[in-house]
Amino acid sequence: MKRIFIAIIFSVLLVQTYGQFSLDISGGLVAQSYNEVQIPNEVGTAFDLYKDFDIQGPVFYYSFKLGYRFKERNHFFLLYAPLSVNYEGAAPFDIRYQNSMFLKGQNIDASYKFNSYRLTYRRDVYSSDKWLLGIGFTAKIRDADIRLETADISDNKDDFGFVPLLNVYAEYNFNNWAAFFEGDGLAGGPGRAFDLYLGGKIPVHERLKVKAAYRMVEGGADISSVYNFTMLHFATFGLIVEI
Repeated sequence: MKRIFIAIIFSVLLVQTYGQFSLDISGGLVAQSYNEVQIPNEVGTAFDLYKDFDIQGPVFYYSFKLGYRFKERNHFFLLYAPLSVNYEGAAPFDIRYQNSMFLKGQNIDASYKFNSYRLTYRRDVYSSDKWLLGIGFTAKIRDADIRLETADISDNKDDFGFVPLLNVYAEYNFNNWAAFFEGDGLAGGPGRAFDLYLGGKIPVHERLKVKAAYRMVEGGADISSVYNFTMLHFATFGLIVEI
C-alpha cells in the first residue's frame, strides 16, 4: 500500500511538473444534407433517411474532450461524442431493410445513432507568436445503429468497429483570440470518414476560453452488408477549461 501511495504521489508530481490537463465541453445544433442507406448492400432498398422522412427535431448534440499536454509540443486527447437523430413518416415506397419488408404508406419511426470514442496523439510541428501547426493520429471507435420500426415490425443494423484517422491542427492568433482548424480524416478502401472544425476561441479568464465553430462530419461505408453515407453540419459552442 505504501508503494502504491508513493507511486500515486510521484505520478501527480510528474503531471504537475511536465504536463497540463484541459477539458473541452461542447454542444449545439445539428443539421443534415443526406443520410443514404441500403442494408443489405445491393439487395436491400436504397433510401435516404433525411430526404424520405421527417426529422424529429431540433437535434442537439454534446461532446466532452479531455486533453493532456506534456513536454510543450505533445498532446493526448480523449473524446466522447454521442449523436442520435430520430425520423418519422410514411414509407414512400416498399423498403426491404435487413430481414424485414416495410410497405409503401406504412408509418415508420426511424433512428440513427452514431457515437464516437476517440484517442488522439498530436505533436506540434511548428510554433511561433502567430501560428501553431500540429499533426497526429486518431484511434476512433464507432458505435453506430440504424433502426426502422412500425407498430408491428422492428429491424436494425448496428456497427461497432475501429477506424484509424489522421489528425491535423492549425491555429492563428490575433492579439487575445485565435482562429483554428482541426480535422480527423481518412479516405480509401470501402469507405471514408471526415470530421472537420473551423472556428474561433477567446480567453475570458486565465484558465477559461469560450469557443464557437462550424463542424462538418461526412463519411460512411460501402461493404457487402452495409451501404450508408451521411453528411452532418454542427453549430458548435463550448468552454475550454485548463486544469
